[in-house]
Amino acid sequence: MTTTTRPPVVRPEELIGAWELTSYVSVDEGGALRAGPLGPDPRGLLIYSADSRVSVSMMRGDPPTAGQEGPAPRFMGYAGTWRLSGRQIVHDVTVSSHGYLVGSRQTRRLAFDGALLTLSGSAGAAGGPPQERVLTWRRVAGGRP
Repeated sequence: MTTTTRPPVVRPEELIGAWELTSYVSVDEGGALRAGPLGPDPRGLLIYSADSRVSVSMMRGDPPTAGQEGPAPRFMGYAGTWRLSGRQIVHDVTVSSHGYLVGSRQTRRLAFDGALLTLSGSAGAAGGPPQERVLTWRRVAGGRP
């Protein structure tokens, strides 16, 4: 008989506080990793409050190229409410830098080890099929209430 070890369910109080983005990658159908939509050096801050509010701000960390115009976003952010649902986290978006996200429900798989929080899920890619996106966050020192 084989048994599968499942990670423990995360308690909401374990997520409360501030988190700094350490990695944001896209995973293609073959499992290959590449830079996510915010480039090779993304920056970000994720805040979960005890009253179920969430705020996330992310941007490209690499400097813009002089005269560069194009579809690559430099910043994205949203805020709303959050809740846990089993081994997933749900963000209900009320404001966003991208209008199409307002009113949406963003559900992500969650992996947590105390210092690192990994959120993953499928996201639409501009003009293409949905892609798996994986964001890794590190708790900010003193980032707990």
